[in-house]
Amino acid sequence: MKILLPFVFELLVASLCLATPSKPNVVLIYTDDLGYGDVGCYGATKIKTPNIDRLATEGRLFTDAHSPSAVCTPSRYGLLTGRYPSRAGLFAPLWSHSPLCIDPGTVTLAVVFKNAGYATSCIGKWHLGFGSGGMPDWNGEIKPGPLELGFDYFFGVPVVNSHPPFVFVENHRVVGLDPADPLVWALGAPNPNTREFTQKECEAKPGQYGFSGGKAAHALYDDEQVMTKLTEKAVEWIAANKDKPFFLYLATTAIHHPFTPHPRFKGTSGAGIYGDFVQELDWSVGEVLAAIGKAGVADNTLVIFTSDNGGMPNSGGMKAMELGHRLNGDLQGFKFDAWEGGHRVPFIARWPGRIPPKSTSGQLICSIDLIRTFADLLGEKLPEGAAMDSLDILSTLTGSPEKPAREELIMAPKEPTHVGLRQGDWVFIPAQGPGGFKGNPGFAKAGNVNSDFTPAGKLKPGAPPEQLYNLKNDPRQQVNVINQNPEVAARMKLRLGRITSDSKKEKR
Repeated sequence: MKILLPFVFELLVASLCLATPSKPNVVLIYTDDLGYGDVGCYGATKIKTPNIDRLATEGRLFTDAHSPSAVCTPSRYGLLTGRYPSRAGLFAPLWSHSPLCIDPGTVTLAVVFKNAGYATSCIGKWHLGFGSGGMPDWNGEIKPGPLELGFDYFFGVPVVNSHPPFVFVENHRVVGLDPADPLVWALGAPNPNTREFTQKECEAKPGQYGFSGGKAAHALYDDEQVMTKLTEKAVEWIAANKDKPFFLYLATTAIHHPFTPHPRFKGTSGAGIYGDFVQELDWSVGEVLAAIGKAGVADNTLVIFTSDNGGMPNSGGMKAMELGHRLNGDLQGFKFDAWEGGHRVPFIARWPGRIPPKSTSGQLICSIDLIRTFADLLGEKLPEGAAMDSLDILSTLTGSPEKPAREELIMAPKEPTHVGLRQGDWVFIPAQGPGGFKGNPGFAKAGNVNSDFTPAGKLKPGAPPEQLYNLKNDPRQQVNVINQNPEVAARMKLRLGRITSDSKKEKR
């Protein structure tokens, strides 16, 4: 018996080690303006996305996943804080003169990982502002920013690839800036150092603020090389941090306009330059997956791939639709909208041994839920009031729970008047129309149908002042059934009012 005890003890220790795996690495790929129908595993036929499709084959694809907002900046706020962006009064994008919209000291997704002993990095598009008030010091230390919100390292685009200053920022400073040639922000400031592309708000346009100077910094920023540079940085960072648990937040500039794929991707898709840019994004995903494999950590790395909002009816998107591609699949609406196309997005998760391969989930989830999910997974207790709108969806990611973790969701479009509520299969929107782009562009070209609108996308006279849809019966939101279900609308309107009235404004 005495001889057997050490052997039994060793077996017990070994079994406990197997049952309690080491902390998983996490790579969160947060794409820009990628629609529900933009990749192959979600139905795209004009665009080839083998690497993203591979993620779905090796993991789980979600069919009812949503971004915290139908707009880029608010969506990122919700992702990092676990709070509805409407609580902070955030509905529109921020620009180069905007201060940081998250107070330093806030418990963010990055803080959760950092407190758990992870190396943390943000590579790619930031778009949450810099500084504490007024114009950030673009020629000095640009802070507070990502490093004050829990990230150990930042490299990327400070605003968005369609707006100035068109430079890279690393940690607290503009990359390659010559102190003798500073960036100068002024109305109508011309800058011949920045290449122009369709739908790119270049500095020389009349009536717009831009940056002059900074020639050396601008020279390092080539629109057609940006995704390559960000991908290289992500790959390098994974290799450098493979020996400890790490969290990589890779926020891609693709596929936001201007559509500037590397020349090797031009003409490779069947959906024009829009599709070409999606295919470059897919290449980037492949490079990141290869880096995880090369680092020898694939089996203990959770990869999440999703988008900040739905596809956008800009010139590239319109052309793609003309070529037969459906940005948001069969969903109604586009980016900025309260309709499903504005915020229902691709969401794929791969975690070998924990998430069943080739699996699909139709449960309602939102990327706002990630902060609480990881806090609970890592045993990090959130302070009272932190991540108040986030739910633990680990069982939804890895298992098949009968009861969904999330039963309702606030839907935030560009217009505050259209903040809506999802409850089960029901969607309530307290106003007419989508609440996004004026004029409802893309409606007719996408072949959408809605009982409140003409085929040309014009609101019909006498259309109800509010909207109610049942997604189980009408997933394309073609028929507003509010007149047939007044009691459902009244109940949801009351609930929505309670949520919004309880929301306390945060400091911007």
